[in-house]
Amino acid sequence: MAVSNEREFLMIPGPTPVPDRVLAALARHPLGHRSPDFSDILMEAIEGLKWIGDTNNEPLILASSGTGGMDGAIANTVNRGDKVVSLVCGVFGERFAKIAEAYGADVTRLKADFGQPVQPDALRELLAKDTKKEIKAVTITHNETSTGVINDLETIAKIISDHGALSLVDAVTSFGATDVPIDKWKLDIVVTGSQKALMLPPGLGFAFVSDKAWQAVDRSTNPRFYLDFKKYLKSQKERTTPFTPNVSFILALTESIKMMKEEGKDNIFKRHENLRETLRKGVRELGLKPFVEEAYASPTITSIWPPDSIDVPSIRKQLKERYRITVADGQEDLKGKIFRMGHMGYVFERDLGMALYALKQIVGQTSSTPIKTGASAN
Repeated sequence: MAVSNEREFLMIPGPTPVPDRVLAALARHPLGHRSPDFSDILMEAIEGLKWIGDTNNEPLILASSGTGGMDGAIANTVNRGDKVVSLVCGVFGERFAKIAEAYGADVTRLKADFGQPVQPDALRELLAKDTKKEIKAVTITHNETSTGVINDLETIAKIISDHGALSLVDAVTSFGATDVPIDKWKLDIVVTGSQKALMLPPGLGFAFVSDKAWQAVDRSTNPRFYLDFKKYLKSQKERTTPFTPNVSFILALTESIKMMKEEGKDNIFKRHENLRETLRKGVRELGLKPFVEEAYASPTITSIWPPDSIDVPSIRKQLKERYRITVADGQEDLKGKIFRMGHMGYVFERDLGMALYALKQIVGQTSSTPIKTGASAN
């Protein structure tokens, strides 16, 4: 039996492993959040985030999860009764739709089966029918964590831009792991969180806002206070924050960005692609089958069908108890049907080698292992 206080290796969609350098930064005594020293750190973090997103848009730093950023994206741009299209191919695309509905938007869902991406042509056809330009915004989950599908954000964003609606993007599990060039793709609001590819614990949300989106903010009549984007922009222009920030996390963020700059963005993106291919190859060699086809497989999360010989709860339990490796269950309709292995942020091939070895001990290595294919298997 493993020692109870032994560090677990997190292979879930988040939180992700945190480097020792970042943990050391978190352990420093906090600075006064109205001090010149903290102002310098805040500006360093903002510039680093702009570097990752390849953008001139101001990233707003929120003491929240990524969902807080999604909430703010809707609250600041969508008025009650506005028409919104939500692209849904999993749990988090549906969450964005529900947030829009909570603020009184008239939401149309464009759905894909779980395990499939949203089809850009279907969106193009839907928006082409909106000749009066009544659709104000389209919500997109770039990387659908609940299934391991990555959507074609570049193509989707161009379709939205050509129509004139706002593109509101959940990039929580893609930003920092794969290329999301905000300005080049004309993305209007991009939301992410600290506990994914940015290699921090949960606690910070981020929202990049374009000039076009700021015009929508000016027109918005929704009541809001803590998530009022104008407050954050005004304060950040003055090198401070509107409310008490998570000082320690912002300091640690500057350290994680330093590490990312040392590795280089192209190398980071390539590493995540290699991790995806390594894990999918290793899973197939164990006689298992990925849930998602190669063409739209996520670079940060891989969902896997279990063999008939052992169920998902048993796989997860044994990985945790025998090897201190934590993997995620499926969500909602996929709960207990698939398991999800994260490879996001501070993860390398050695980590996948360890995880695949552990998985082999549990499920056995045989190409003839019966696979649960189900109606949605690909």
